[in-house]
Amino acid sequence: MYCRQIRIKSGQVRWECVSDGPPKANGSRNQITRRGKTMKEAKVKVLDEIKRQEHTQIDSKTAKTFSFESVASQWYDLYKLTGIKKGTLAKRRKEIRILNRHLGKFIIGNITHDLYQKVINQLFEHYESTTLQGIHSAGNMIFKFAKKRKWIIENPASEIVMPKKRKTIDEIKQDSIEEKFLDHDELEEFLLAALNYGLKYDKERFYTLAFSGVRPGELCALQKQDILFETNEIDIVKTLYNENNNMREYELIPPKTYKSVRTVAMERYIMDMLKKIILENDKRKMKYRNKQITYFNETLEYHDADFVFSRLNGYPFTTISLNNRMNRLLKKTKIKKPATPHIFRHTHVSMLAEAGVDLATIMKRVGHEDAKTTMKIYTHVTNKMKKEAPVKISNLYGNILEKVSL
Repeated sequence: MYCRQIRIKSGQVRWECVSDGPPKANGSRNQITRRGKTMKEAKVKVLDEIKRQEHTQIDSKTAKTFSFESVASQWYDLYKLTGIKKGTLAKRRKEIRILNRHLGKFIIGNITHDLYQKVINQLFEHYESTTLQGIHSAGNMIFKFAKKRKWIIENPASEIVMPKKRKTIDEIKQDSIEEKFLDHDELEEFLLAALNYGLKYDKERFYTLAFSGVRPGELCALQKQDILFETNEIDIVKTLYNENNNMREYELIPPKTYKSVRTVAMERYIMDMLKKIILENDKRKMKYRNKQITYFNETLEYHDADFVFSRLNGYPFTTISLNNRMNRLLKKTKIKKPATPHIFRHTHVSMLAEAGVDLATIMKRVGHEDAKTTMKIYTHVTNKMKKEAPVKISNLYGNILEKVSL
C-alpha cells in the first residue's frame, strides 16, 4: 500500500492511500484509492473497501459458463446429503424440473430479478399456491448456493412478489377447519360403507387409520413384529416410501420426524382384527414361501417380509392403492368433503379432543412436534364442547334447575 499527503481544493492537507484490490471482471488491475485526515484513517478505508470487494467479488469465468440447470444439479447433489427424507427429495426434483423448463439454459450470471419474477408469474397460471411456494423455495435455495460460491452477486429470488388468487366461496369453505376431518356421523357413514362394500383389507385398514391416527405410509409399513398383542399396542418406527408405485421398489424409511417414532395404544377390537389378518398371512406364507406366484402375468417368488397388509405375493400395498380404495368407498356415501386417507389422522385428533384428551397427549399420540392443523382441530372441537356444555348440563340436571322457579 502506498500513502502520501496531498492538498485538496480547500487548502487542507489529507492523507491518500492506494492499494491493489481484487482484479476486475475482465482481469484488469483494480486500484483502490481512499483519503482520510490521518494516514491510519486512509489505510482503514482502503482495507475496508478491499474486504467488501472480496466478499462481493464473483467468479466471472464460472458465472459466464454455468447454466441454471448445471447449478441446480450441483445444489441438489449437496442437498440430498443433508439427511432430507426421500419424499422431500422427490418433491425438490419435481420443482427443479419445472424451473429448468423456464430457466435451465440461462447462464446463472444472466438471470435477473425481473426475469425470475416473470417466471414466477407464468407458473402462477398453472400451479396452486402451495406448489408455487415450493418451486420458489427451491429456486431461492439454488440461487443462495450460487451466491455463496461467488457465481452471482445478488440473489434474483430475493424479495420476489408471490402472486395470489382471490379465493372463491367454495375454496373458502374448503379451507374451513371442519373440512379437514370427518365428524362423528361422517365417520360412522364411511366405516359402515367399508363394512358393507369394502374389498379385502378395507375394513381393517380404515378402522385402524381412524382409531390410531397413524399416517397412511406408516400403516402400509406395518409388519408382524410391530403389532404388540400382549399390550394392545402398535409400534410406529417406519414408513413406506415408493416413488414409482412399483411394488418391488418400495423402501422402508424412518417416519416423518423424530417424534413420529412412537407406540400407540389400541382398542381391543382393532387388535383382534389385526390378529386375524396375521394368522391368515402366516398360513399363506407357509403355503407359498417355497413356490413361485403368478401375479398380473408376472411370475414372482413369495416376498417374505411379514407385512400386515400385503398382496398375495407378500409385497406391501402402497398409499396410492389405499387412496384408490377410499375413493371407491366415498362414492357409496353422501360425504362431499375432499377426503384422502390422511383425513383419518385429523379425524382421530377430533375424536381424542371430543373424548377430553389434552393437547399434549394428542400431539404425542399422533407423533406431531408442532402441527398447526392439529391445534386448530383441537381448539375447534373443544370450543364447540364449551358452547354445548350448558345444554348438556340442562339435560342432565334439568329437574334440579326447574326448582329455582318454584
